[in-house]
Amino acid sequence: MYIISSYPLAVFFCIITMLCWGSWGNTQKLAAKNWRYELFYWDYVIGIVLLSLLFGFTLGSMGEQGRSFTTDLGQVSSANFWSAIIGGIIFNASNILLSASISIAGMAVAFPLGVGLALVLGVIINYISTPKGDPVVLFIGVALIVIAIIFNGIASGKMSKGGKKSSSKGIWLAIVAGVLMSFFYRFVAAAMDINNFESPTPGMATPYTAFFIFAIGMLASNFVFNTIIMKKPFVDTPVSYKDYFSGSMSTHMVGVIGGLIWGLGTVLSYMASGKAGAAIAYALGQGATMVAAFWGVFIWKEFKGAGRNVNILLFLMFVLFITGLGLIIASGGN
Repeated sequence: MYIISSYPLAVFFCIITMLCWGSWGNTQKLAAKNWRYELFYWDYVIGIVLLSLLFGFTLGSMGEQGRSFTTDLGQVSSANFWSAIIGGIIFNASNILLSASISIAGMAVAFPLGVGLALVLGVIINYISTPKGDPVVLFIGVALIVIAIIFNGIASGKMSKGGKKSSSKGIWLAIVAGVLMSFFYRFVAAAMDINNFESPTPGMATPYTAFFIFAIGMLASNFVFNTIIMKKPFVDTPVSYKDYFSGSMSTHMVGVIGGLIWGLGTVLSYMASGKAGAAIAYALGQGATMVAAFWGVFIWKEFKGAGRNVNILLFLMFVLFITGLGLIIASGGN
């Protein structure tokens, strides 16, 4: 299988992860004009499964180092298999809850609160499990990114219309989503021999196999989670599988592309964790909040006509984010 050979290359892959995690939402935004999120989400998950197979049978099966995808899949122990499956289930639940929170409380509350919690708790959990990098520099960098996320939320709140207070349901959904999201990466990382991708311990998975099993966990749990949300949505009226199958091919492809984008970022993050460490790989990936903010500010013009105070907050947000990102990168490589 293909293995990342250096820390700088691992960082580069993590930056791609951040771009992918922060950009897939554009496909949902495009589909939202005539397609409910619950329906979009099925195609999104299918795209992730397809991407996991593509990487497994290409990069996961080439070269002489490590184990090939099919060989590795056949030897994974039941404990590691279920660890990756649980990671997929946890992420799926958190992602659906976060989306529901956004629909109720709005981006200004849900995204900074949910992803902010996921970033802080996730880095702590992953660092304790697999300590790699300078902890002081790493957590200072994380703190700066959290402040940047807060500034983003304040700026978004100033731009929201009507000044209505967010419902307690939306806030609690964001909190639960953030706590859940902080755990998913750890379960998948635990299934891999992060310290030795070249000759992984028997019974443990390579990044490609772990990602495929993770994707299967997402798909299987979607039949439970998304079916419930379709029948009893947090907002709007129920939708059915008949509605899903009535969608055009182009509409379905938008969701599949969204899954391919998110999946690419995720498999690259798992590949990079061997050299960067799980905490650093996860922290860099969760900087996706600022990538999403970039799309909102400069492409979708969500802050068009903003006042001076909002523009100052946005400027500070990007400065803090870039500085925090630099510190996270500098904390590794030792």
